[in-house]
Amino acid sequence: MKGIFPLEKLGRLQTPFYYYDAELLRQTLRAINQETSRHEGFCVHYAVKANANPKVLRIIREAGLGVDCVSGGEIEASVKAGFPSSKIVYAGVGKSDWEINLGLDNDIFCFNVESIPELEVINELASQKGKVARVAFRLNPNVGAHTHANITTGLAENKFGIDMRDMLPVIEEASQMANIKVVGLHFHIGSQILDMGDFEALCNRVNELQNELERHRIRVEHINVGGGLGVDYQHPNRVPIPDFKAYFDTYAKKLKLRDGQTLHFELGRAVVAQCGSLITRTLYIKEGHVKKFCIVDAGFTDLIRPALYQAYHKIENLSSEEPVEAYDVVGPICESTDVFAKQIDLNKAHRGDLLAIRSAGAYGEIMASQYNCRKLPVGYISEEL
Repeated sequence: MKGIFPLEKLGRLQTPFYYYDAELLRQTLRAINQETSRHEGFCVHYAVKANANPKVLRIIREAGLGVDCVSGGEIEASVKAGFPSSKIVYAGVGKSDWEINLGLDNDIFCFNVESIPELEVINELASQKGKVARVAFRLNPNVGAHTHANITTGLAENKFGIDMRDMLPVIEEASQMANIKVVGLHFHIGSQILDMGDFEALCNRVNELQNELERHRIRVEHINVGGGLGVDYQHPNRVPIPDFKAYFDTYAKKLKLRDGQTLHFELGRAVVAQCGSLITRTLYIKEGHVKKFCIVDAGFTDLIRPALYQAYHKIENLSSEEPVEAYDVVGPICESTDVFAKQIDLNKAHRGDLLAIRSAGAYGEIMASQYNCRKLPVGYISEEL
Protein backbone atom coordinates (compact mmCIF):
# COMPACT_ATOMS: atom_id res chain seq x y z
CA MET A 1 0.00 0.00 0.00
CA LYS A 2 2.27 2.72 -1.31
CA GLY A 3 -0.12 5.47 -0.30
CA ILE A 4 0.90 5.22 3.34
CA PHE A 5 4.39 6.44 2.46
CA PRO A 6 4.94 10.20 1.87
CA LEU A 7 7.16 9.56 -1.13
CA GLU A 8 8.08 13.20 -1.79
CA LYS A 9 9.30 13.70 1.79
CA LEU A 10 11.08 10.35 1.96
CA GLY A 11 12.83 11.01 -1.33
CA ARG A 12 14.64 14.00 0.17
CA LEU A 13 16.22 11.95 2.97
CA GLN A 14 19.57 10.19 2.88
CA THR A 15 19.06 6.45 2.55
CA PRO A 16 19.03 3.93 4.10
CA PHE A 17 16.83 4.94 7.03
CA TYR A 18 13.95 3.66 9.15
CA TYR A 19 10.50 5.16 8.78
CA TYR A 20 7.93 4.71 11.55
CA ASP A 21 4.21 5.24 10.99
CA ALA A 22 3.16 6.96 14.21
CA GLU A 23 -0.56 6.56 13.53
CA LEU A 24 -0.27 2.79 13.07
CA LEU A 25 1.78 2.55 16.26
CA ARG A 26 -0.90 4.46 18.15
CA GLN A 27 -3.66 2.28 16.66
CA THR A 28 -1.74 -0.80 17.80
CA LEU A 29 -1.37 0.59 21.32
CA ARG A 30 -5.07 1.45 21.45
CA ALA A 31 -5.91 -2.11 20.45
CA ILE A 32 -3.69 -3.45 23.26
CA ASN A 33 -5.26 -1.16 25.84
CA GLN A 34 -8.77 -1.93 24.62
CA GLU A 35 -8.25 -5.68 24.99
CA THR A 36 -6.40 -5.60 28.32
CA SER A 37 -9.05 -3.30 29.81
CA ARG A 38 -11.53 -6.17 29.44
CA HIS A 39 -9.51 -8.29 31.87
CA GLU A 40 -8.84 -7.28 35.45
CA GLY A 41 -5.21 -7.18 36.51
CA PHE A 42 -3.62 -7.43 33.03
CA CYS A 43 -0.44 -5.29 32.75
CA VAL A 44 1.65 -4.88 29.59
CA HIS A 45 5.36 -4.06 29.59
CA TYR A 46 6.87 -3.16 26.22
CA ALA A 47 10.03 -5.17 25.48
CA VAL A 48 12.57 -2.44 24.77
CA LYS A 49 14.93 -4.84 22.99
CA ALA A 50 12.59 -4.75 19.98
CA ASN A 51 13.11 -1.04 19.33
CA ALA A 52 14.58 1.67 21.56
CA ASN A 53 14.15 4.63 19.22
CA PRO A 54 13.44 7.53 21.63
CA LYS A 55 10.45 8.79 19.63
CA VAL A 56 8.93 5.32 19.52
CA LEU A 57 9.48 4.93 23.26
CA ARG A 58 7.78 8.27 23.92
CA ILE A 59 4.61 7.21 22.10
CA ILE A 60 4.54 3.88 23.95
CA ARG A 61 5.01 5.64 27.30
CA GLU A 62 2.18 8.05 26.47
CA ALA A 63 -0.07 5.00 25.96
CA GLY A 64 0.56 3.96 29.55
CA LEU A 65 2.55 0.77 29.02
CA GLY A 66 5.42 -0.26 31.26
CA VAL A 67 8.73 -1.61 29.98
CA ASP A 68 10.66 -4.86 30.03
CA CYS A 69 14.42 -4.24 29.96
CA VAL A 70 17.27 -6.70 29.42
CA SER A 71 20.24 -4.39 29.99
CA GLY A 72 21.31 -1.37 31.99
CA GLY A 73 21.32 0.65 28.79
CA GLU A 74 17.67 -0.19 28.23
CA ILE A 75 16.84 0.88 31.79
CA GLU A 76 18.60 4.20 31.15
CA ALA A 77 16.74 4.67 27.84
CA SER A 78 13.42 3.92 29.55
CA VAL A 79 14.02 6.32 32.41
CA LYS A 80 15.09 9.01 29.92
CA ALA A 81 11.88 8.39 27.95
CA GLY A 82 9.85 9.04 31.09
CA PHE A 83 8.69 5.56 32.07
CA PRO A 84 8.02 5.39 35.83
CA SER A 85 10.34 3.08 37.77
CA SER A 86 7.27 1.32 39.15
CA LYS A 87 6.60 -0.04 35.64
CA ILE A 88 10.14 -1.26 34.84
CA VAL A 89 10.98 -4.95 34.97
CA TYR A 90 14.56 -6.10 34.39
CA ALA A 91 15.28 -9.52 32.91
CA GLY A 92 18.37 -11.16 31.46
CA VAL A 93 20.56 -14.16 32.13
CA GLY A 94 23.75 -12.11 32.65
CA LYS A 95 23.12 -8.99 34.72
CA SER A 96 26.35 -7.19 35.67
CA ASP A 97 26.83 -5.45 39.02
CA TRP A 98 26.47 -1.93 37.64
CA GLU A 99 23.20 -2.90 35.93
CA ILE A 100 21.80 -4.42 39.12
CA ASN A 101 22.84 -1.32 41.06
CA LEU A 102 21.14 0.85 38.45
CA GLY A 103 17.92 -1.08 38.95
CA LEU A 104 18.21 -0.80 42.73
CA ASP A 105 18.96 2.92 42.59
CA ASN A 106 15.85 3.47 40.46
CA ASP A 107 13.66 1.26 42.70
CA ILE A 108 12.38 -0.68 39.69
CA PHE A 109 9.26 -2.82 39.96
CA CYS A 110 11.00 -6.18 39.71
CA PHE A 111 14.12 -8.14 38.79
CA ASN A 112 13.36 -11.31 36.81
CA VAL A 113 15.99 -13.66 38.27
CA GLU A 114 17.41 -16.57 36.26
CA SER A 115 19.80 -18.36 38.67
CA ILE A 116 20.73 -18.76 42.32
CA PRO A 117 24.15 -17.09 41.82
CA GLU A 118 22.37 -14.06 40.37
CA LEU A 119 19.96 -14.02 43.32
CA GLU A 120 22.88 -14.05 45.76
CA VAL A 121 24.54 -11.08 44.01
CA ILE A 122 21.30 -9.06 44.00
CA ASN A 123 20.86 -9.77 47.71
CA GLU A 124 24.43 -8.68 48.44
CA LEU A 125 24.19 -5.46 46.40
CA ALA A 126 20.79 -4.62 47.88
CA SER A 127 22.21 -5.15 51.36
CA GLN A 128 25.00 -2.66 50.66
CA LYS A 129 22.35 -0.06 49.79
CA GLY A 130 20.01 -0.94 52.64
CA LYS A 131 17.29 -1.88 50.15
CA VAL A 132 15.02 -4.87 49.53
CA ALA A 133 14.93 -6.05 45.92
CA ARG A 134 11.66 -7.31 44.51
CA VAL A 135 12.28 -10.41 42.41
CA ALA A 136 10.38 -12.85 40.23
CA PHE A 137 11.92 -16.19 39.33
CA ARG A 138 12.15 -16.99 35.64
CA LEU A 139 11.22 -20.64 35.43
CA ASN A 140 11.96 -22.73 32.37
CA PRO A 141 8.62 -24.42 31.63
CA ASN A 142 10.08 -26.78 28.99
CA VAL A 143 7.29 -25.75 26.62
CA GLY A 144 8.19 -25.78 22.93
CA ALA A 145 6.94 -23.05 20.62
CA HIS A 146 6.21 -23.32 16.90
CA THR A 147 8.78 -20.78 15.81
CA HIS A 148 12.38 -20.49 14.56
CA ALA A 149 14.86 -22.56 16.58
CA ASN A 150 16.99 -19.47 17.29
CA ILE A 151 14.13 -17.62 19.01
CA THR A 152 12.58 -20.33 21.15
CA THR A 153 13.49 -19.84 24.81
CA GLY A 154 11.34 -22.17 26.89
CA LEU A 155 13.03 -25.53 26.34
CA ALA A 156 15.22 -27.35 28.86
CA GLU A 157 18.33 -26.97 26.69
CA ASN A 158 18.05 -23.17 26.45
CA LYS A 159 20.30 -20.98 28.58
CA PHE A 160 17.36 -19.09 30.08
CA GLY A 161 15.56 -19.65 33.34
CA ILE A 162 15.59 -21.97 36.34
CA ASP A 163 14.59 -25.61 36.00
CA MET A 164 11.08 -26.26 37.31
CA ARG A 165 12.43 -28.99 39.60
CA ASP A 166 14.43 -26.32 41.43
CA MET A 167 11.50 -23.97 41.98
CA LEU A 168 10.77 -24.82 45.62
CA PRO A 169 14.42 -24.94 46.79
CA VAL A 170 15.11 -21.59 45.11
CA ILE A 171 12.08 -19.91 46.69
CA GLU A 172 13.02 -21.40 50.06
CA GLU A 173 16.57 -20.08 49.74
CA ALA A 174 15.28 -16.63 48.77
CA SER A 175 13.02 -16.54 51.81
CA GLN A 176 16.14 -16.67 53.99
CA MET A 177 17.67 -13.59 52.35
CA ALA A 178 17.06 -10.35 54.25
CA ASN A 179 17.25 -8.11 51.17
CA ILE A 180 15.09 -10.13 48.78
CA LYS A 181 11.32 -10.18 48.44
CA VAL A 182 9.85 -12.81 46.10
CA VAL A 183 6.85 -11.28 44.34
CA GLY A 184 6.32 -13.34 41.21
CA LEU A 185 7.04 -16.05 38.68
CA HIS A 186 8.29 -15.25 35.19
CA PHE A 187 8.06 -17.28 31.98
CA HIS A 188 8.86 -16.74 28.31
CA ILE A 189 8.68 -19.49 25.68
CA GLY A 190 9.86 -17.73 22.53
CA SER A 191 9.08 -15.16 19.87
CA GLN A 192 7.02 -14.83 16.65
CA ILE A 193 4.41 -17.30 17.92
CA LEU A 194 1.12 -17.38 16.01
CA ASP A 195 -0.33 -20.63 17.35
CA MET A 196 -2.46 -19.87 20.42
CA GLY A 197 -2.02 -23.51 21.40
CA ASP A 198 1.54 -22.70 22.45
CA PHE A 199 0.26 -20.11 24.90
CA GLU A 200 -2.39 -22.55 26.14
CA ALA A 201 0.38 -25.05 26.87
CA LEU A 202 2.19 -22.40 28.90
CA CYS A 203 -1.02 -21.64 30.83
CA ASN A 204 -1.41 -25.33 31.70
CA ARG A 205 2.16 -25.49 32.97
CA VAL A 206 1.77 -22.32 35.06
CA ASN A 207 -1.43 -23.72 36.56
CA GLU A 208 0.44 -26.89 37.58
CA LEU A 209 3.23 -24.87 39.17
CA GLN A 210 0.84 -22.63 41.08
CA ASN A 211 -0.95 -25.70 42.44
CA GLU A 212 2.39 -27.11 43.57
CA LEU A 213 3.28 -23.87 45.31
CA GLU A 214 -0.05 -23.72 47.10
CA ARG A 215 0.50 -27.21 48.46
CA HIS A 216 3.49 -25.65 50.22
CA ARG A 217 1.47 -22.57 51.25
CA ILE A 218 3.36 -20.29 48.87
CA ARG A 219 1.55 -17.61 46.89
CA VAL A 220 3.07 -14.86 44.72
CA GLU A 221 1.73 -11.41 43.85
CA HIS A 222 2.05 -11.68 40.10
CA ILE A 223 2.60 -13.99 37.16
CA ASN A 224 4.65 -12.77 34.19
CA VAL A 225 4.12 -14.79 30.99
CA GLY A 226 6.55 -12.86 28.81
CA GLY A 227 5.52 -12.01 25.26
CA GLY A 228 6.01 -13.95 22.06
CA LEU A 229 2.98 -12.93 19.99
CA GLY A 230 3.97 -12.77 16.33
CA VAL A 231 2.99 -10.57 13.41
CA ASP A 232 2.01 -11.23 9.79
CA TYR A 233 5.18 -10.58 7.81
CA GLN A 234 3.54 -11.81 4.60
CA HIS A 235 0.67 -9.29 4.66
CA PRO A 236 1.63 -6.09 6.53
CA ASN A 237 -1.00 -4.07 4.64
CA ARG A 238 -3.84 -6.55 5.13
CA VAL A 239 -2.99 -7.44 8.77
CA PRO A 240 -1.22 -4.40 10.26
CA ILE A 241 -2.35 -5.13 13.85
CA PRO A 242 -1.89 -8.56 15.50
CA ASP A 243 -4.82 -10.51 16.94
CA PHE A 244 -4.55 -9.16 20.47
CA LYS A 245 -8.08 -10.31 21.30
CA ALA A 246 -7.25 -13.98 20.73
CA TYR A 247 -3.95 -13.58 22.58
CA PHE A 248 -5.29 -11.97 25.76
CA ASP A 249 -8.47 -14.07 25.71
CA THR A 250 -6.33 -17.22 25.72
CA TYR A 251 -4.75 -16.23 29.01
CA ALA A 252 -8.03 -14.99 30.46
CA LYS A 253 -9.69 -18.35 29.74
CA LYS A 254 -6.84 -20.79 30.37
CA LEU A 255 -4.69 -19.29 33.14
CA LYS A 256 -6.10 -19.66 36.64
CA LEU A 257 -5.05 -16.55 38.51
CA ARG A 258 -5.48 -16.43 42.27
CA ASP A 259 -7.40 -13.67 44.03
CA GLY A 260 -5.46 -10.42 43.88
CA GLN A 261 -2.83 -11.69 41.43
CA THR A 262 -1.85 -9.54 38.47
CA LEU A 263 -0.82 -10.94 35.09
CA HIS A 264 2.09 -9.27 33.30
CA PHE A 265 3.00 -9.46 29.61
CA GLU A 266 6.19 -8.42 27.81
CA LEU A 267 5.21 -7.69 24.21
CA GLY A 268 7.80 -6.29 21.83
CA ARG A 269 7.53 -7.35 18.20
CA ALA A 270 3.72 -7.28 18.27
CA VAL A 271 3.82 -3.62 19.32
CA VAL A 272 6.29 -2.14 16.85
CA ALA A 273 7.08 -4.50 13.96
CA GLN A 274 4.40 -3.40 11.51
CA CYS A 275 4.79 0.34 12.02
CA GLY A 276 8.41 0.36 10.84
CA SER A 277 9.94 0.05 7.36
CA LEU A 278 13.53 0.21 6.18
CA ILE A 279 13.70 2.62 3.23
CA THR A 280 16.51 1.98 0.79
CA ARG A 281 17.51 3.33 -2.61
CA THR A 282 18.27 1.25 -5.68
CA LEU A 283 21.89 1.65 -6.76
CA TYR A 284 22.09 -0.67 -9.75
CA ILE A 285 20.12 -3.25 -11.71
CA LYS A 286 22.53 -6.04 -12.56
CA GLU A 287 21.34 -8.54 -15.15
CA GLY A 288 22.99 -11.94 -15.14
CA HIS A 289 22.35 -14.90 -17.45
CA VAL A 290 20.00 -16.51 -14.95
CA LYS A 291 19.02 -13.81 -12.43
CA LYS A 292 18.34 -10.13 -12.21
CA PHE A 293 19.75 -8.35 -9.16
CA CYS A 294 18.36 -5.21 -7.56
CA ILE A 295 21.34 -3.82 -5.68
CA VAL A 296 20.33 -1.39 -2.92
CA ASP A 297 22.21 0.85 -0.50
CA ALA A 298 20.92 -0.92 2.64
CA GLY A 299 22.66 -4.04 3.86
CA PHE A 300 22.53 -6.52 6.70
CA THR A 301 24.23 -3.86 8.78
CA ASP A 302 20.87 -2.06 8.67
CA LEU A 303 18.54 -5.08 8.89
CA ILE A 304 20.18 -8.34 9.89
CA ARG A 305 17.09 -10.55 10.28
CA PRO A 306 17.10 -12.05 6.74
CA ALA A 307 20.78 -13.01 7.08
CA LEU A 308 20.51 -14.17 10.69
CA TYR A 309 17.16 -15.98 10.69
CA GLN A 310 16.40 -16.32 6.98
CA ALA A 311 13.49 -14.08 7.91
CA TYR A 312 10.99 -12.93 5.30
CA HIS A 313 10.17 -9.23 4.87
CA LYS A 314 7.78 -8.01 2.19
CA ILE A 315 9.55 -5.57 -0.16
CA GLU A 316 7.75 -2.90 -2.19
CA ASN A 317 9.05 -0.58 -4.89
CA LEU A 318 7.60 2.79 -3.88
CA SER A 319 8.76 4.55 -7.05
CA SER A 320 7.37 2.30 -9.77
CA GLU A 321 3.97 1.18 -11.05
CA GLU A 322 5.42 -0.75 -14.00
CA PRO A 323 4.74 -4.48 -14.42
CA VAL A 324 6.50 -6.74 -11.96
CA GLU A 325 9.75 -8.55 -12.62
CA ALA A 326 11.66 -11.10 -10.55
CA TYR A 327 14.71 -9.87 -8.64
CA ASP A 328 17.18 -10.90 -6.01
CA VAL A 329 17.30 -7.85 -3.69
CA VAL A 330 20.85 -7.57 -2.33
CA GLY A 331 22.95 -5.09 -0.39
CA PRO A 332 26.48 -3.70 -0.69
CA ILE A 333 28.13 -5.58 2.20
CA CYS A 334 31.10 -7.74 1.26
CA GLU A 335 29.43 -10.95 2.44
CA SER A 336 27.45 -13.45 0.38
CA THR A 337 24.73 -13.48 3.06
CA ASP A 338 23.88 -9.82 2.40
CA VAL A 339 20.63 -10.73 0.68
CA PHE A 340 17.19 -9.40 1.61
CA ALA A 341 15.18 -11.65 -0.71
CA LYS A 342 15.61 -14.01 -3.66
CA GLN A 343 13.43 -14.20 -6.76
CA ILE A 344 10.69 -11.88 -5.54
CA ASP A 345 8.32 -9.89 -7.71
CA LEU A 346 8.82 -6.12 -7.70
CA ASN A 347 7.43 -3.41 -9.92
CA LYS A 348 10.19 -2.90 -12.49
CA ALA A 349 13.11 -1.25 -10.70
CA HIS A 350 15.43 1.50 -11.88
CA ARG A 351 18.46 3.24 -10.41
CA GLY A 352 17.24 5.70 -7.78
CA ASP A 353 13.96 3.93 -6.96
CA LEU A 354 12.98 3.84 -3.30
CA LEU A 355 12.18 0.42 -1.85
CA ALA A 356 10.39 -0.21 1.44
CA ILE A 357 11.38 -3.32 3.39
CA ARG A 358 8.28 -3.80 5.51
CA SER A 359 7.55 -5.06 9.04
CA ALA A 360 10.99 -3.89 10.16
CA GLY A 361 10.01 -1.94 13.26
CA ALA A 362 11.14 -4.76 15.55
CA TYR A 363 14.74 -5.97 15.68
CA GLY A 364 15.71 -3.71 12.81
CA GLU A 365 17.22 -0.36 13.80
CA ILE A 366 18.12 -1.67 17.27
CA MET A 367 20.28 -4.52 15.83
CA ALA A 368 22.11 -2.37 13.27
CA SER A 369 25.91 -2.52 13.17
CA GLN A 370 28.80 -0.57 11.69
CA TYR A 371 30.45 -3.48 9.89
CA ASN A 372 32.36 -2.27 6.82
CA CYS A 373 32.61 1.09 8.67
CA ARG A 374 29.08 1.92 7.62
CA LYS A 375 27.02 4.58 9.36
CA LEU A 376 24.12 3.50 11.55
CA PRO A 377 20.71 4.14 9.97
CA VAL A 378 18.65 7.07 11.23
CA GLY A 379 15.08 6.51 12.43
CA TYR A 380 12.39 9.02 11.40
CA ILE A 381 8.81 9.14 12.63
CA SER A 382 5.98 10.12 10.31
CA GLU A 383 4.49 12.94 12.38
CA GLU A 384 7.81 14.80 12.49
CA LEU A 385 8.69 14.78 8.78
